[in-house]
Amino acid sequence: MHVEFTAIGVVRTGASEEEIRAEKAGIEGELEIFPEYAAALEGIDGYSHLFVLCSFDRLRPDQIGPLRVRPRRLIRRGFREEDLPVLGVLALDSPTRPNPIGLTLVRFLGRSGNRLSVRGLDCFDGTPILDIKGYQPDYRPARFSVPEWYRRLADESGHI
Repeated sequence: MHVEFTAIGVVRTGASEEEIRAEKAGIEGELEIFPEYAAALEGIDGYSHLFVLCSFDRLRPDQIGPLRVRPRRLIRRGFREEDLPVLGVLALDSPTRPNPIGLTLVRFLGRSGNRLSVRGLDCFDGTPILDIKGYQPDYRPARFSVPEWYRRLADESGHI
């Protein structure tokens, strides 16, 4: 089955690709929505956070298709690659995916026409935006769990 998407906008940020890859906290920027989709923003004001779905348009060819990888970003935290488990990409938020689609949750700072100011971006400048959804309270479960491997690799704040 073949599925096609059309970008509704692009990410705009002054952060370098190195800053994004290093997962620098608090990166600010804008979600520039193309004028033909501006009417879709009606009612978005007032949300504190937005989910942004984007196209990973700058992946290397070897990052598209593998089904199992090691969570290599943990190497920056001192793990050795050989000590990291090989996991299915659907269990991770790795950019390596069967389909190059990204999901990120950003803080919504405000709107000016078809431009949404946000904080917490982890997308490169010019990344195509596929969709945006306002964060709603019922998206967060009262209780949740993570696999044992996640708990073992998590830092003190509970993130890997």
